[in-house]
Amino acid sequence: MTEQTAHRTPAGTDDAVVALSGVSVRRYTTDQVILDGIDWTVRAGEHWALLGANGAGKTTLLRLLGALMHPTAGTVEVLGARLGRVDVRELRARIGHVTSAQRVPQDLDAHTVVLTGHTGTVQPLWRMYDDEVRQRAHELLAELDIKELADRPYGVCSGGQRARILIARALMADPALLLLDEPFNALDLPSREDLVEAMHRLAEGRPRLSTVTVTHHLEELSPAVSHALLLREGRILSHGPVEEVLTGPSLTACFGRPVQVSRHEGRWWAYSARTHA
Repeated sequence: MTEQTAHRTPAGTDDAVVALSGVSVRRYTTDQVILDGIDWTVRAGEHWALLGANGAGKTTLLRLLGALMHPTAGTVEVLGARLGRVDVRELRARIGHVTSAQRVPQDLDAHTVVLTGHTGTVQPLWRMYDDEVRQRAHELLAELDIKELADRPYGVCSGGQRARILIARALMADPALLLLDEPFNALDLPSREDLVEAMHRLAEGRPRLSTVTVTHHLEELSPAVSHALLLREGRILSHGPVEEVLTGPSLTACFGRPVQVSRHEGRWWAYSARTHA
């Protein structure tokens, strides 16, 4: 299949937030190739979906973007800094990273969880939170439409509420890049739709923010998602504008079984076509 390389960028957003060139990752202990020859650019204001079967390399690719690891070969530039030539601790502070596996003390209220995003810590550092910082945390909860959760313990919040709390936490650093690693994992239908709506509003309200979302289901993509990248066995199968990438033939090649794709009012869904003997 011909790889899609076209990009449509919003007017005035030609600057690269992420630029990968010839990137490969190899596991030294087994000599297994995890990623192979990745060339990819994410520009300001673009919202990418990252899809592929389990083991395709999605998590490894996201870890590179989050400056959590270095490539075996090639170059990775994030927010204008090249991995290997920058203090990754400072770079990580400028990147928002959301994962359901994030350690969060269950007894902390939602406002405090968001506050910890200011210091990048698990436990709050109260001396670091002045009135302006505290107010910003409240504003982010309101932006994610969960301001009523400010005093609610994180541990009793629903999965969808937790996901939005963690996004608000990641936004405390005012990042130019937001990485979301399966944020819809284990959400029920109402919680999924609440999060989809929140992501759509976030994109509309922050025109310069770039996002990369790892997901397994097209139904989880908000109408704001502009681009998609399909990974298969560590290689880019297709990438570019969503309408060119999220097609039945592309997803069939990506997942190795017949897939049909539909789109209605900006939302996507896919299902595996029944095969007959």
